[in-house]
Amino acid sequence: MRPTLKTLTAAILLAGLSTAHAMPYSQLVIFGDSLSDSGQFPDAGSPLLFGNPTGGLRFTNRTGPGYADNNSEYYAQVSTQRLATQLGLQALPSTPILPQALTGNADGTNYAVGGYRTDQILGSIVDTNGSVVDTGLGLSRTRNGYLVDVPRVDPNALFYINGGGNDVLQGVIVDQTTASASAADLVAGVAALQAAGARYIIVSDLPDVGLTPAGFASGQRSAFSAAAELFNTELASQLGTLGGNVIRLNVRGLLAEVQTDLALYGFDPSVSQSDVCFSGDLCLEDATSGINSATANPDRLLFNDGVHPTAAVQQISADYIYSILAAPWETGLLPEMALGSLTGHQQQLRSEWQSQRNAWQPVGQWQSLVAASGQQLAFQRGEAVAEGDSQGLGLTVGGSYRLDANWRLGIALGVQDQQLEAGAADSEYDLRSYLLSAFAQYQNGRVWADLGATAGHLDYSDLQRRFALGITERKESGDSEGQLWALSGRLGYDLANADSGWQVSPFVSADLAKITVDGYREQGSSATALDFDEQQRDSRRLGVGVQMNYAVNAMTQVFAEVAREREFEDDPRDLRMGLSSVEGSSFELQGYAPASGQTLASMGISHALAADMDIRATYHWRGTEARQQAVSLAFNWDW
Repeated sequence: MRPTLKTLTAAILLAGLSTAHAMPYSQLVIFGDSLSDSGQFPDAGSPLLFGNPTGGLRFTNRTGPGYADNNSEYYAQVSTQRLATQLGLQALPSTPILPQALTGNADGTNYAVGGYRTDQILGSIVDTNGSVVDTGLGLSRTRNGYLVDVPRVDPNALFYINGGGNDVLQGVIVDQTTASASAADLVAGVAALQAAGARYIIVSDLPDVGLTPAGFASGQRSAFSAAAELFNTELASQLGTLGGNVIRLNVRGLLAEVQTDLALYGFDPSVSQSDVCFSGDLCLEDATSGINSATANPDRLLFNDGVHPTAAVQQISADYIYSILAAPWETGLLPEMALGSLTGHQQQLRSEWQSQRNAWQPVGQWQSLVAASGQQLAFQRGEAVAEGDSQGLGLTVGGSYRLDANWRLGIALGVQDQQLEAGAADSEYDLRSYLLSAFAQYQNGRVWADLGATAGHLDYSDLQRRFALGITERKESGDSEGQLWALSGRLGYDLANADSGWQVSPFVSADLAKITVDGYREQGSSATALDFDEQQRDSRRLGVGVQMNYAVNAMTQVFAEVAREREFEDDPRDLRMGLSSVEGSSFELQGYAPASGQTLASMGISHALAADMDIRATYHWRGTEARQQAVSLAFNWDW
């Protein structure tokens, strides 16, 4: 949004930059008004026409230190540009005024233009020659609406739409009927994008236009606030009726939360932030931090001019949107934590079985097991995955009974604690897993088989999602539970002769697992709190490998294993979520995509302390993009 008065002079072009591809989104396409305009108009204070990498006029404060109209202090970036940088994408404007042939600057994907009403925003989406940049000084540029040139959109593109502020400031919205019509224009744009194949569309609500310095200076604060409220109500209602995968923001609520604790975000709490501004343009300049004061500092103020926020607020807005988009990249790892607990528990038992191959307790006797383990699980940053590291400790107790010459049956209980730190702000997610396994082993000469079934309860007792909001950090907390079950089997054949001291056994394996993490709601109803639906992680794996045992002497043996598994449930998982503060909010974003294959390796040593007692130490490794390492110490005795 921006005041209708245009005092724009001179001309400048934004230099084109090579497009960076970031997963899971291929590009960021923006429609809106001055709040997301990344430089459509020429900047009178920057006379260079070519090679200027910073863009034209943007509706926020200039960069310092003098905040002057010169070629070294350009306008700071708006929130959509900052969001694009966080996503590894771009938010370039259309090439302003001068043709591309003169400048070499390619058209960008930001169609937002300062001064646009919602009907003009719709035109920039659907109309031929629907995107117009006009300085009012005889210089203009016309471009087709986005869908005219791109009738079928990239399904991996991310779209952002804001608007409505100029409908309020220009007196278009005066009652519910006109508010409905203005909202309908934005919703029509959303519907057109959906019909063209768009899957990810962010729609911003309208901040309280009355609580601005322009609202104060004009005496229209109440009228502007009422009009903005009518627009938001209609926008929410119509988007709810439209449906589809729409990410509805609560910027109005976020800014209200900032107002309640100004100092936390670096703003001056001693001034009435909704009455003053930095530049003095169509507003009352703040005497302490305004541009003409001895201590000029726009970061201490919410507004640069009558209606447009400072760069500090633009950063808060960008961080807010990014926190929503990035949430599934972290919380999507919750089922992977449980899978890590499961595979660590299973590998602990497999080492037990391997080290005792052809050396079970006598028929009719029991054997007990106590094992302690430490585990690390590392996730590399990638497609819809936050970088993270999990540390865990586990305890396993169990026993087996020798049924006859060929069969041994057993049961084991495992308890594991994990703590995952993930994301740029080191979010913390804690999991305690309780795993109960029943197993059966078969051996007959050179042929052997291991079968296991596991059921588990998952206690996510402390889930703390952390993220930046400007200069500060916010934490949203929640709790959840979950369940898992798994089946596993291995069939092998020993190639070595019994008197060689070696066991060399190729094997094939099959594993099934189903992990469910219950949906949960982050505490409170802040603008950043999220609701997460249930997550389900299925795993179907087939593998081949080889086990090797070597008896160093009558008391000691070393053993090792290497295998390769193929994961058949490797499609990216979508996570449904919503904003707690937005009624009816529900949308899906891409979460974790499991690797299609992984390598497993282990090595260990066991030593007999007595004829019926031994101790064992083992190292395990598993991984591709995610790497799991564990060490364990186990103690067995017959009785």
